[in-house]
Order: sequence, then C-alpha cells, then structure tokens
Amino acid sequence: MANIIRKEDALEYHAKGRPGKIEVVSTKETKTQRDLALAYSPGVAEPCMEIHENPEDVYKYTAKGNLVGVISNGTAVLGLGDIGPEASKPVMEGKGILFKIFADIDVFDIELNTKNIDEFVNTVKILEPTFGGINLEDIKAPECFEIEERLKKIMNIPIMHDDQHGTAIISGAALLNALELVNKKIEDVKFVISGAGASAISCCKIYIALGAQAKNMYMFDSKGLITSDREELDERKIIFAKDCANISLEEAFVGADIFIGLSKGNVVSKEMVQAMAENPIVFALANPTPEIAYEEAIAARPDIIMATGRSDYPNQVNNVLGFPYIFRGALDVRATTINEEMKLAAVKALAELTKKPVPDIVNVAYNEKSLQFGPTYIIPKPIDPRLLVTVAPAVAKAAMDSGVAKYPIKNWDAYENELYKRLGSDDNLLRYIINKAKQAPKRVIFAEAENLKILKAAQIVNDEGIATPILLGKKEKINALIEEHGLQLENIQIIDPKCDSMEDKRYEYGQKFFEKRQRKGYNLYEAKKVMRERAYFGSMMLANGEADALISGITRKYQDMLRPALQIIGMKKEVKRVAGMYMMLTKKGPIFFADASVNFNPTEDELVDITVLAAKEVENFNIKPRIAMLSYSNFGSSDSAEAILVRNAVAKLKATHPELIVDGEMQASVAFNQELMKENYPFSALVNETPNVFIFPNLSAGNIAYNLLQEIGGAEAIGPILLGLNKPVHVLQLGSTVRQIVNMVAISVVEAQLKSSKK
Repeated sequence: MANIIRKEDALEYHAKGRPGKIEVVSTKETKTQRDLALAYSPGVAEPCMEIHENPEDVYKYTAKGNLVGVISNGTAVLGLGDIGPEASKPVMEGKGILFKIFADIDVFDIELNTKNIDEFVNTVKILEPTFGGINLEDIKAPECFEIEERLKKIMNIPIMHDDQHGTAIISGAALLNALELVNKKIEDVKFVISGAGASAISCCKIYIALGAQAKNMYMFDSKGLITSDREELDERKIIFAKDCANISLEEAFVGADIFIGLSKGNVVSKEMVQAMAENPIVFALANPTPEIAYEEAIAARPDIIMATGRSDYPNQVNNVLGFPYIFRGALDVRATTINEEMKLAAVKALAELTKKPVPDIVNVAYNEKSLQFGPTYIIPKPIDPRLLVTVAPAVAKAAMDSGVAKYPIKNWDAYENELYKRLGSDDNLLRYIINKAKQAPKRVIFAEAENLKILKAAQIVNDEGIATPILLGKKEKINALIEEHGLQLENIQIIDPKCDSMEDKRYEYGQKFFEKRQRKGYNLYEAKKVMRERAYFGSMMLANGEADALISGITRKYQDMLRPALQIIGMKKEVKRVAGMYMMLTKKGPIFFADASVNFNPTEDELVDITVLAAKEVENFNIKPRIAMLSYSNFGSSDSAEAILVRNAVAKLKATHPELIVDGEMQASVAFNQELMKENYPFSALVNETPNVFIFPNLSAGNIAYNLLQEIGGAEAIGPILLGLNKPVHVLQLGSTVRQIVNMVAISVVEAQLKSSKK
C-alpha cells in the first residue's frame, strides 16, 4: 500500500518546531571554559598548525573525511523542473538525511543562485578544502554533464552527479540479473531507450561498460530516433546515432529485448510490449507515472521482467541503493575521484546481493513470506541492512585497485565491524513494527475520540493501512472536529456509548461485567451504569471480540484507564501482575525501560515477574533481550534494603530462567560502559553483551529515567507498553503526541497479530 501524503501534513512536518530537517550538533564536549578553550582559542591553533604543516591531517582533526556537500542550483528538481535554488533546499536537506541514516555521512547542503556553468564550477572548486566529497544534485542537462566533467578534472575529492549515475548503477545491477534470468547475453540484446537526458545517457554508458553494444541501442529523444543525419547533434548523443531512416518508437519495439524508459508517463502501449522479443525486459522508470503501467505491461506479456521507479511495485530502481554506500566507500579510503571501476563495483555488488537469502526484516517490510532471486526480485530493497556492508567495501576495494585511494584499508574485518557500528543496533525497529502491522491490520478502539490528536492519529493509521479505527465519543463533537480540521475519516465507525441507540448493547455488556465482578464490589445496577463510560465500554468491546486492541488515556489519569482493562480484559493465566515498559529509540539503537508506569515499589518476586514480561515482549520484536537490573549499588557494594532487593531478584532470575542474559545489581554507568565493566566486573554475564533492557527498582526511578532521556537525551519514547494483559490494551501518557499515538497503535496491532497466530 502506497503512503498517503497530504499537503497539510507535509507542510506541518517541515515547519513544526525548528524549521527544516537538519541541524549542526557538536561531537565534542563544550560544557566548560576549558572545553571552549580547546574547541576554539587558544587550543584550536594546535590542529591548525598541524594541518598547515601536513594538509592531509585535515582528515585527522576535522570533519572533512565524513562530510559531503550536496550542491544544486535548482534547475531540475525532482519532477518539478526549474524551481530555483531556494525551492530546492527542502530536497537537498532530505538528501542529507538519506546520507546520514543509510551511511552515517554528514552533509552540508548548498544551493547556488546561478545558471552560469563557469560560476557554478568555480564556486564548487573553491569549496574543496571543506568537503570530503561532492554530490551534485538536480542540475538540468546538458549543463550537468559539463559541470561534473570539469569538476572531476580540477578537484581531488570524490564527485558524482547522482541524477546521472545513480539510476545507471542501480538499473545496471537489475539488468545483469534480469539477463541472467532470461538467459540472454548483454552483448547480443537489442535496446530501445526512451529519453536522452542525463540519466538515459549515463545508463547506456554503464550498460556499454558491462558489455552492451552501442550499435544495438535505439535511443529516442523529444525529436524521435537519434540519427546521424541530424544537424547540431549533441556530442553525448552522437555515439548512439543510427545510420538509418528515422523510425518510430513503436517500430523500434519490434523484436526488442530491452526497453529503458527515462522520459515521461504513458508513451508505451501494451501492443508495443507485445511486439518485443521473447522474455522481454522493461524498465519503465519515469516517476511517478511510468512509461507503461505495471499492471498493463504484466497483462500484455506474462513472460516480462519489469522494473519501475515506484515503491509500490516489485523491482524498484531507487537511487538510495547507491549513493550513500558509494560515497561511504569512497570517503573511507580518501578516494580522489569516483571512477568507472568504482561504479561498476557497486553494480556488481548490488547484483550479487540480490541472490543471497533475504533478512526477515526486509520480508516483513514488503509483506512477503520469502523474497528470493527471480523475476519480481532482481534488485535489493532499499531498507536491506546489508547494503552498507556490501556496497561500501566493494567501492573502497575498487578505489584501491584502480589507484585512486589515498588511505587504503588494511583490515577488512575491522572495516566491516566499523560499518556495522555505523548502522546502529536494531535501528530499523520502529520501521519493522509499522511494516509488520501493515501486513494484517487490526481493529483498534480509540476510547477518547473527542480529542484532535486522537483523530489525527486515527486518520494516519487508516491512511497507512496500519489499523482500522473505531472511534468512541459523541458523534456530533467528533464530526465537528473532523470537519473543522479537514480530516479524512469517511466510513470510520463512530460509537457513542451514552446514546439511546446503545442501550441494548450497554445492557448486554453490563450483564457480562456483572458476572465478572459480582463478588468484587459491583451490583447489577452499577455494572450496567458503568458501561456508559468509554473505557469500560471499549474494554467490553475488546473482550467480546468486536475489536482487536484498545488505546486510551490521553486525557484521563493512568490508573483510571488501567482499572477497566484489569477488571474486564484481565491478565494472562501465567501472569501474576501487569507491568509497564517504554521503548526508547536512541542513537545507539532501541533500549527498553521497565517498570516505568505501573508497579510503585515491587518486591523481589514482582521484579522477577516484571523482568520476564519485559523479556518476552522484547523477543516479540525479534530482539534478543540483554537485561541489566539497575540500582545505585554494584554487585554487593551496598547492603541497603534496595540493593539487596535487586540482588536477590537477580539470583532468582538466574535460578528460574537460566536462558536469560541478565545481571545486576549495577549502576547505569556500569551497564552502559563496557570498558568499565570489563575492568572491574569481568565475571558479569553482561561483560560482552551490551544491555538493551533495563529493570528499575521502583516506578519513580524508571519514570524519571525515561523522561530525562526523552527530554534531555534526545531519545524518542514509545509507550508505555502495557505487559501481561490477555488482549492488547495501552494507556497513553497525558500529552502524548500524534506520532506517539500512531506508534502505540502499531505495537497494539503487532500484539494482536501475535495473539491471533497462537489461536
């Protein structure tokens, strides 16, 4: 299902909080006067003089070696055309984000207010001391060719115009695999190319480098087939010019093996595809509308292998498969250029990766049971975590072998480990959860639907295919909010538990509730009356199988919303108490805090139960739990009541659950510091295991810790995730954001899926 992106959402995303998508963050301590004296005057003079004596030391003492300039003049921005440098800036910031999240490369985006080639080239040239590499972006043809060629001649850092070479590299890998599947040789096949711009010419050059013959390529631009009798033929097109009579695109399709589309939508008909040779290969890469629709092409030729530039169809040719990893490899060996050998190494690395078993996280993201090399999988998926450790080393090695690397890699195992560290630990977890939810959306009750945040979250989960919302509240108030804020929530079920039409349902639910609670303080009248409250009504809907999960709590006290769930849904048979856990998304990957919302002062046995519940939930996210039991004491250094409490809980866990990786009692500083752990506590079960689950001795400590990490440490908190109930119920914290609500809905859906699979 394609993402639904509304104009107002996109504008709010870019404008909210600090405008834009990027900021500069210091990598060194800057808290004290001494720090500042080291960072600037007088301490900064020392690295300055070292670099003056040895210019290569700029890579040692500055960020140059991990810094790429994304530079544009805004003359060919996405599908928007020449919209100018200011209007191109959101795209360039976005490109910088892709560099960072996929390859841990820092970016300064620079938008130049010039269409003059000399001005552009001279400006970029004099920026060379700043950057380790230059990514040229969204510059129109033919100027982009000359700009890149001139810069590569006069600069000694990696330079690549991604619009030219990105598509070429990715489609080149896809082409190699497609040809292998149809058992055709690249030197023998006939190409038809629609488009003769930067991408099309670069694609054809890559194909020729892979063995294709220019004489077998029929290239069409806006004037038709490129023939040698044209006047003022562009020098870049001349190698594709045909010494023949002008023929139409339709005529060229007859007997063609491969079509490459880099032009505009709907220029190819099903009849044209039907006229192609046996087992045709069609790359219709115009975006967002391909040269021929995927469904139409597949219907026309069942033996076709097809790729597009769209994420909602198989075989997406997406530049993000290339540029982050190409620059990563080039920067890591301090390459002086990005040459043909490096590009071809990326092509072949991508092609080979496609043939290897696909990680589960990728299968889940694309709702596939088991992706494997074949007609609908000829190129890796963009979220494949193996891309960095596959493509970057291939590019780095090619730079070394071709003699353009100034800093060769000597230990490839160490380099691969470094790349894994750059990826972070399980940093795709939230994406995994949301994609998993989309595989089988569930019915989720929103118990407080008279709240604007709740309605916005409901719209998002409905649009994204994460869940089917059920809204509880007064219909008039909910519909008024929907209309006032222009929300799209048509055909969404709205239920008002208090309205007269719900009297029979309240009676039914009240009777069932009375049967559950008749000896626990409720009489029949009270049981029926309480069904007017949305938390109780929603919990009964869930218990009755009329929904799969319940979200509440954004406007009410936590305990008031938890009580109905405990009374109606109840705890799992093997569970003695419920607990609360937060998922904290940090720069080092996700970590989990429990208990931070339910149990105030747990006993030893309760700490054991909380730990087991947390471990099982973390395992449900496909993460191996490594558990630190926190205190202010380290392994018996204090005999206070709290330290002994945690120490005894650890001993019970080790005795009753030997399969768990768990240790304590320990301070948080020890848990996070592997060197400190190895030096002082080499006996610990966590000495070679970085912990990802933290169990707190009481609710106060856990709640304070998660709030501080969120507000000061910059972590994103998801939760509280309520552990131990029979069905997914989650009580939001007061003030939860729309994003936090959506995340909790996704977790609820995944939990509901898991429960369904166990029936």
